[in-house]
Amino acid sequence: MQRMKKAVYSLVLSEDVVDAVDRMAYARGTSRSNLINQILAEAVGYVTPERRMAEILDTLAQQMTGLYQLQEQATDGMLTIRSPLRYRYKPTIRYRVELYRQPEQALGVLHASFRTQSRALIEDAERFFRIWAECECAAGQCAPEDYKIADGCWDRRFRIRAGTDTASDKLGAAIGQYIKRVDAALKAYFAALPDRDAAKSAAEHCYQSG
Repeated sequence: MQRMKKAVYSLVLSEDVVDAVDRMAYARGTSRSNLINQILAEAVGYVTPERRMAEILDTLAQQMTGLYQLQEQATDGMLTIRSPLRYRYKPTIRYRVELYRQPEQALGVLHASFRTQSRALIEDAERFFRIWAECECAAGQCAPEDYKIADGCWDRRFRIRAGTDTASDKLGAAIGQYIKRVDAALKAYFAALPDRDAAKSAAEHCYQSG
């Protein structure tokens, strides 16, 4: 997708129209210029980056509704998904999807983290993320630079592979299915602890059967 250039133009609008636009912009949490840009884009059939991100996240939210707790972000292109884990202290893992406005190199990134001070939980989480990364890299689904694992957190960059259907609904569904696979493997891993060998086998089995 090419970068959409912006320019300054003068428009003559009635005060009543401007007031209505400002009210709508305020309600949507955006600026007057951005709202007018979106309205005009829709009128001429142009899909803006904001609309593309919204469509992807709408499909993703539909995939996760009823199974996970969803939290919309104030920033465009972001959605947080919470999933409880059966483990000491009953922690919750947060999957935050952040889409890039201009996805020339990658579609976006998935950030997974626990809000915890438990060193044991952090270490177990990092072991799982490393196992998952090894499985994906061995299968040729990603490269080492697509991952970042530190302090119990995991970043996984989404690249658009050649031949991928880039329709918004297809991308949103693919992200949703990926998160479900990761979440199922994570829970299988923790369910097998404290036997780390068994936990590793459980995670690998989930990846291979997913």
